[in-house]
Amino acid sequence: MWMIILASLAGVCLTGAAIVCLLSIHRIGPSEVGLITKRFSSRKLDNENLIAFAGEAGYQAELLMPGLRFRLWPLYGVEKFPWVQIPAAQIGVVLAQVGEPLPVGAKSAVYKPAYGQFADLDLFIREGGQKGVQRPVLPPGTTLPLHPVAFLVVTRDTTFGLPVNPELSAAGGPIIPASFGMRHEDFEVIQIRRGNDARDIVGIVNTLEGNPLPSGDISSRLNGFADVIEMEETGSSDQDIIEVLLGAKNDLHNNYQDFQAFLDNGGRIGLQHDPLLYGAYTLNPFLVRVELVPMLVIEQGQVAVIKSYVGLPPRDTSGSEFKFGTLVRPGHRGIWQEPLRTGKYPINPYCYKAEIVPTAILTLNWAERISAAHHLDAKLETITAKSAEGFVFRIDLQVQIHVPDTRAPRVISTVGTINNLVDEVLQAAVGNHFRDTLQSMPAISFIEKRREVQMEAFERIAELLSIYFVETKGVYIQDVLFPQDLVKVLTEREIAKQEIATFEQQRQAQDQRIRMEQARGTADMQAELAKSAVGVTIKTNQASARRAEGEGESYYIEQTGKAKGAEVRAVGLAKAEAYDAQVKSFGANATAFVNAIDALSKSGNRFVPEILVSGSGGGAFDGLAATLMKFLGERKAS
Repeated sequence: MWMIILASLAGVCLTGAAIVCLLSIHRIGPSEVGLITKRFSSRKLDNENLIAFAGEAGYQAELLMPGLRFRLWPLYGVEKFPWVQIPAAQIGVVLAQVGEPLPVGAKSAVYKPAYGQFADLDLFIREGGQKGVQRPVLPPGTTLPLHPVAFLVVTRDTTFGLPVNPELSAAGGPIIPASFGMRHEDFEVIQIRRGNDARDIVGIVNTLEGNPLPSGDISSRLNGFADVIEMEETGSSDQDIIEVLLGAKNDLHNNYQDFQAFLDNGGRIGLQHDPLLYGAYTLNPFLVRVELVPMLVIEQGQVAVIKSYVGLPPRDTSGSEFKFGTLVRPGHRGIWQEPLRTGKYPINPYCYKAEIVPTAILTLNWAERISAAHHLDAKLETITAKSAEGFVFRIDLQVQIHVPDTRAPRVISTVGTINNLVDEVLQAAVGNHFRDTLQSMPAISFIEKRREVQMEAFERIAELLSIYFVETKGVYIQDVLFPQDLVKVLTEREIAKQEIATFEQQRQAQDQRIRMEQARGTADMQAELAKSAVGVTIKTNQASARRAEGEGESYYIEQTGKAKGAEVRAVGLAKAEAYDAQVKSFGANATAFVNAIDALSKSGNRFVPEILVSGSGGGAFDGLAATLMKFLGERKAS
């Protein structure tokens, strides 16, 4: 009987031992670790530790590696966990659930190179590892047998480890990024590359841990601007200082990937001066946030005037004659006196604002069309003005300006932006000038003196823009839309002018026709003209002969007359002497009667009948008269 009982007990013991052995043997897969839990111990863990390093009950620091492993059941329990495996294009953020507590205000644990990738838990604890977010991240492709209680590893899609705080897991499942107030994409590798719109971009960094910024600063630059001060003292040029300011110090902390090095080199919390350039970066999303913004690109024919919000205190270099703000050297707060020229610049837009200034000749249109090259004239409209008579004109205008690159900082300091120059200065100045000009002159005068008005506008606008350090290259009146009433008047006037011109052309045509007919008649009468010409010559010669003959005859008569005059004078003197003698002999009456009778007898005219009948009683006188009449008749007959 006893033998049967002992045999039964031995069988039970052997069976129990076999069961214990079977339960104590654990097969750990090739990508697994075994987490050991000690169920019984006389020693207890303190309240701050989760893992036993000296045989206390609870989670043991030792892990079972892949293979067949023995841990006596039921003293020890073994739970299998997968190795940490970080997928491609993702990162793993390590959260330590063991170690020293973080200092007040700290957001992440201090990292020491001895920690490596946190695979050696004993070393981590001995070196003073701290609880919480660890500053390094696990890069893509990492495979590690991390202690699942000591460390949690959070990736985009999976959480490795066993969270002590059940609130971190969603409905008993794995920890998700939303548990930390984050997005899934925050646990991806940051890639800075050209955007979908083909624009160059940079990454603007904000850090969530570090010492506070100095008073008055808005961004952190490692070691501040001490290097700028040194360069100024050694006489470096503005261009050299700009190269240093744009050259990042990211090599000191591996582009913020080594956050511990960032803090060790004086990195501070908040906006960072130095951006990230093209590349892929494994950044801790609990400590570093990146915003992608366009890179500053300055094309040919442009410069960028930099307004700096960071740097050394302003020190004006513009001179006392400049009254429109201050200009400073690069590295100081204010408007840099040296602009940036053609190129691409990784500038932090929260630290520096770049005002693009076109340095090529700008054509601005006061019209419905807009320049496709710059769109600066988008707000400019056709100028509307009234003439002295009240006619409303609409004027399309074109103005060409030029901003020298060396004066671009002064222009920006004066007007703020190129848009302000166009919208607030040029728009008002040009529009008011043409309104004043047109209002002070008749409409017809404006039309007739368009060129003079254009030249006057050029001089006035050039004088105005010179105050703003801008050159005026041209002012052109493109088109003038006349009022309908004036168009009607001008049309009628032009028609009248054209009619006058037509009449004048017709008159000239008739004059030409007359000259043609004269020429034709002249040609037809050439023979007669030649004959006439010969006749004229003959007549001229005959006239000349007669004139010569007349002159000779006149001379003859003159000389003969002189001779006859002398003769008559001599005869007359002789007769006078005879008459004087007769008077003395016969008396005056008898002498007159005798001479009268003598003159009548010589004339040959009959003035008395040949037969004289007289009455009786004539006496001796009658007889004498008859005898005389007979005598006279005989003389006449002879």
